[in-house]
Amino acid sequence: MDEAEIAGIADWVVRRGLSGDDEVALLHGFCERCVGAGLAISRGIAIIDTLHPVYEGRVFYWSGDKPLETVMSQYEPTTGGQETATWLSSPFYHLLQSREGEMRRRLHLGETAVFPVLEELRQEGQTDWLALVQHFDKEAAIGEMDCFMSRWTTTREGGFSDAEIAALRRLVPMLGLAIKSVSLTRVAQSLVEAYLGRDAGRRVLKGLVTRGAVERLNAVVWFSDMQGYTSLSERISSDELIPLLNDYAEVAIMAVHGAGGDVLKLMADGVLAIFTADDPAEACAAALAAEAGLRLKLASLNERRTAAGQPVSSIYLGLHIGDVFYGNIGSKERLDFTVVGQAVNEASRIASMCRSADRDVLFSSDFRASLPEAERDRLVSVGRYALRGVSRPQELFTLDPEAAEIL
Repeated sequence: MDEAEIAGIADWVVRRGLSGDDEVALLHGFCERCVGAGLAISRGIAIIDTLHPVYEGRVFYWSGDKPLETVMSQYEPTTGGQETATWLSSPFYHLLQSREGEMRRRLHLGETAVFPVLEELRQEGQTDWLALVQHFDKEAAIGEMDCFMSRWTTTREGGFSDAEIAALRRLVPMLGLAIKSVSLTRVAQSLVEAYLGRDAGRRVLKGLVTRGAVERLNAVVWFSDMQGYTSLSERISSDELIPLLNDYAEVAIMAVHGAGGDVLKLMADGVLAIFTADDPAEACAAALAAEAGLRLKLASLNERRTAAGQPVSSIYLGLHIGDVFYGNIGSKERLDFTVVGQAVNEASRIASMCRSADRDVLFSSDFRASLPEAERDRLVSVGRYALRGVSRPQELFTLDPEAAEIL
């Protein structure tokens, strides 16, 4: 590779990184251009940690000497067992512990001791191995995202030349910067969606961050909470309480998301969500499907928790439809992207009436009236109730027991 070729690859990485290419496209384009310029890479791997509720990081793969089963994988934190043992015996673990930035092993010369993965690569025909770690400054780290790691191998007899090693040392940091940039965008997206909700998160990332900027829309409002949470929280230890909350929040969130709704807020044992559609009947039907999904998931969860000797509960749910204000509300220092309005208050009050009506789910008369006509008869009246903060009594409905299985 000459200087012009190195400069050309560097220019491509910068341009595509600024354009927002994803990590796979960046790695594959980089490797293909390096090979085209005469740098004998046979395989390349890029690794970067992330900030995600489930995954610790992502690995991206390129291969020029064998088909790939996958071009990307995600890894969870190592918590013991074989995965931990494999990580502790890896060259990257050694590099991170030593704070070194580079390791090279000439596989064709038998330099495979200590690290089992190197012997595996030698047996597959790789002749040289180079790992590079670009450490971020402490102030630039986000969570565990404190470095960019990469691994490069060749099958050429004699391994990499000195010029190729020098070229990789110059070019890989630019690739790392481009991958870090797009990974940070992904971190921002995953965090706002995890903490604000999918739709609210997307709106915030599109720039809807001005305090007081709200949209009026017609929506089904879902308000649910656990039965007997207060007494349960007084009886069980904190080690049991958090898994309990997580389990019941998960089934509610999965049910809402599975039917196309958006969860906006978690309030201890409570879940606030909305369903929207151009046709109100469509939104109501989606919420009804979410309720059916919730009951199925609850039955499975309670069966599992009972078998494990863990406390179980159920979920009260109130569903209402009406106009809400959706957007940024709060102070200059702390904003919340949520829904407010009388329809939200009424949904909360309807959910709280489940105890008095001895029902798991209650629907407002507005919700029933907005359902497709063929489905309205599946809801039966449980009477009129005075809701706190609502001027007039409301007729509430629940699922007809004979139709519950159909729903």
